Amino acid sequence: MARRTPRNDAPAPPAPQPERQVAFRLGLSAESRAAAYLIAKGYRILARRWRSPVGEVDIVARRRSVLVFVEVKARVTLDEAAESVLPRQRQRIIAAAEAWLASHPDDVNSDIRFDAVLVAPGKIPRHIAGAFDACS
Repeated sequence: MARRTPRNDAPAPPAPQPERQVAFRLGLSAESRAAAYLIAKGYRILARRWRSPVGEVDIVARRRSVLVFVEVKARVTLDEAAESVLPRQRQRIIAAAEAWLASHPDDVNSDIRFDAVLVAPGKIPRHIAGAFDACS
């Protein structure tokens, strides 16, 4: 019987580190909590984990005429979560928002806001409307 050779000689990608898997799951859980909280406040979730070539937005939501790009941060305390929205991340979110608008032309005339939802164990999420703007 002939021996089969693999079609691709590339090595298999390394398995994700356990701590990265835990962080990923915690992030998904925090985003789910944040989305539920926003829905309870009257927001309609348009997308979660929306990716573009220039960045990702955790949640894209709408409330009335306002289109909101939301960064979700989960830390041990709400204060630590608030401190973790860094300028580099803000620029990534702004770039991703611009990509959203380019691919969703109906939203171009919407009022736009950048919010943050902070999540910590055992605490009600904290929604910060207008956490930053495109000029920061």
